[in-house]
Amino acid sequence: MLDKKEFERWLKQATYTLESAKRDREARDYAWACFKAEQAGQFALKALLRGLGRPAFGHSTSTLLEKVRELGISVPQEIMDSARELERHYIPSRYPDSYPAGIPLEYYRDKDAEESISSAEKIVEFVKKVWEDAQSL
Repeated sequence: MLDKKEFERWLKQATYTLESAKRDREARDYAWACFKAEQAGQFALKALLRGLGRPAFGHSTSTLLEKVRELGISVPQEIMDSARELERHYIPSRYPDSYPAGIPLEYYRDKDAEESISSAEKIVEFVKKVWEDAQSL
């Protein structure tokens, strides 16, 4: 049984967080843009799983995608690659002790933010497509 309300709630947060990541990139807050892109991908995948009536816990986008695969849903390699791209930013984008010296803002660049945002957008679009297909069954 589909839970449209729960899907929409989580997807709305994913979309909002992705837009916030874009604003951070424009403001040159690249580390935060990467983290928020990771969060957007995570929220979108949780939207899909919860909308499909499945539990969705944890912070690994690739593990969440594995749960999607377990439902018999095909996950393209590009989407799995996007999930792995985002996972790289879950901790290092926020914690100074992720690096031998310096702080995250000294390590992140526009290219990192661009790639992360692109990865999150791909995941959000994938989630929307899978949800649309699920509703037509």
